[in-house]
Amino acid sequence: MDMKKRIILSIFALVIFLAQGYARTTIHSDKNTLQGGVKTTQKGDSVFKAHITNDEFQVWMDIDFYNNNIIVPRQEIFGKVPGYFGAIRDTRKWIVSDATIKGNKAILTIINDYGSEDLKAELRYNNDGTYTLTRLDGSTMKIVVNNKWVKIPKEIVFKRKP
Repeated sequence: MDMKKRIILSIFALVIFLAQGYARTTIHSDKNTLQGGVKTTQKGDSVFKAHITNDEFQVWMDIDFYNNNIIVPRQEIFGKVPGYFGAIRDTRKWIVSDATIKGNKAILTIINDYGSEDLKAELRYNNDGTYTLTRLDGSTMKIVVNNKWVKIPKEIVFKRKP
């Protein structure tokens, strides 16, 4: 192959490479604004972007179901996720891998940080400003307290913390 053909092929390959990168960037930015075909915005609507806690079990959830940009501490390998469930007395986390908002409710898929257990749950924003997490199907969430497993109830109420 002569030098002229090599240069043309190289330029052609470079153009294709740059076009693919542009397409990936465009698709990625569209994913941030579209959820289930419905555009979501955070302006004035931050119900599902919060730090919520339950003092009885000493657990919390950090969530942002609008931008799905939560990084789980010491679990960065999972990348950005919609949120996670943590406990003061246990370093393990339960990760929200998927969240779909429907009015004042969000349907969640939650997995443990080992990937060995999962569940479907509903997080409901209540009229009194609290949140209720209800397990719909799947594994029971557990945390370790004093070297013993403690089961989280099927329904647990959280309060928003600033």
